[in-house]
Amino acid sequence: MVGQLSRNVFNNSRRFMATVSNEAFAPKKYGGRYTVTLIPGDGIGEEISKSVVDIFKAENVPIDWETINVSGLDDASSQIAVKDAVQSLKRNKVGLKGIWYTPTSSSGHGSLNVALVKQLDIYASLAHIKNIPGIKTRLDNIDIILIRESTEAEYSGLEHQSVPGVVESLKIVTKYKSERIAKFAFDYASKNNRKNVTAIHKANIMKLADGLFRQTVKEVGQGYENINVNDMIVDNASMQAVSRPEQFDVLVTPNLYGSILSNIATGLVGGPGLVPGANYGAEHAVFEPGCRHVGLSIKGQNIANPTALILSSTMMLNHLGLSEYADRISNATYEVIKDGKVLTHDIGGNATTEQFTKAILEKLKSY
Repeated sequence: MVGQLSRNVFNNSRRFMATVSNEAFAPKKYGGRYTVTLIPGDGIGEEISKSVVDIFKAENVPIDWETINVSGLDDASSQIAVKDAVQSLKRNKVGLKGIWYTPTSSSGHGSLNVALVKQLDIYASLAHIKNIPGIKTRLDNIDIILIRESTEAEYSGLEHQSVPGVVESLKIVTKYKSERIAKFAFDYASKNNRKNVTAIHKANIMKLADGLFRQTVKEVGQGYENINVNDMIVDNASMQAVSRPEQFDVLVTPNLYGSILSNIATGLVGGPGLVPGANYGAEHAVFEPGCRHVGLSIKGQNIANPTALILSSTMMLNHLGLSEYADRISNATYEVIKDGKVLTHDIGGNATTEQFTKAILEKLKSY
C-alpha cells in the first residue's frame, strides 16, 4: 500500500522534461555512477543534506556528490560562489540543493536563486503539495502540482530609481516564455494523468502582461484535447486555496504568484518540511524543497525536518532512472511518518533530525 502511495504521490514523470536526445546534455555518468552537484545552502541546509547523504550511502545509491558551498549570508563571496555552482551544474547536469538566504535590505546582494536559474535557463519550478498519511491537517484531498515560470515577470530583476523617492520595477512577460511554461505544464499533466490545468493571473488589472500570460496558456491548452484548461485571478485563487484546495490539479503561474500560492498551500499540508520540489530546464535539473524556507532560526539545533529534501532527492533519482532506489527511500519515509512514532517537532513529534533519519534507515533495513 505504501509502495503504491509513494509512486502515486510523488511520481514526477521519470526523467521528465530535462531529458534530451543529445548525449552532450545527459547527466554525468562514469562506470554506472552519476556525479551530482550538492549545494547544502543556508540555515538548516547542512543538516538536512546530511540526512540525504547518509541514506544514499546506506542504500549504496550510485551517486557521487560534488559539494559546492554557497551561502547567501556572505555578501562578499556569494556571487563568485554561484559561478562555481553554475559551472558544476553545467558539468553534471543534475543537482540537489538546500535553500539560500536572500537579504531584504536594499544594500544586500540580489537573489542567488534568480542568478542561478537565469544563467542556466532553469525556467520551470515545480512543487508537489499533497496530504501525507500520518500528518493531521484541517483539510483533506489536497493534491496540487504548482508550476511557475522562474525567469521573468516580477523576478526579471530589473529595477532602478528614476529620481530620489521614485523606483521603477519592470515586469517583463514574453509570449515565448509564457508558451514554454504552458507547454511544460500541459506535458506534465498529460504524462501524469492530470486532467485540469489552471492559469493563475491578474489580467483584470495588468491587462497586457498578465493578459498575455493567460491567453497564451489557453492557446497552448487547445492542443491537449484530454486536459481541461481554465484560469483564475490570483486573489480568488488564494482564497480558494484555503477553502476548497481539492478543486486544484495543476496550477501554472508567473513567478511571484506561484511563490505566494505555494506557501499558502504548503501551510495546509503540514509545512515546508514536507513539500518536495524540482526545477527544470532544457539541459539541467535542480531538485530542492518545494517551499523555500531557510530555517535560520533553528540552524544547528538538530530539529529540522529533512522530509522535503529526502523526497526531492527521490524525484532526482526517478529523473536519473534510478527508480528502485527512489521507491525504497520514499516508501521508508512515508512509513516512518505514518507510524507516527518518530516525528520531528514541526509535525507534532519530538525527534531530532538524526533520530528521524535513523528511523528511515531502520525501516529500509526491514525491507
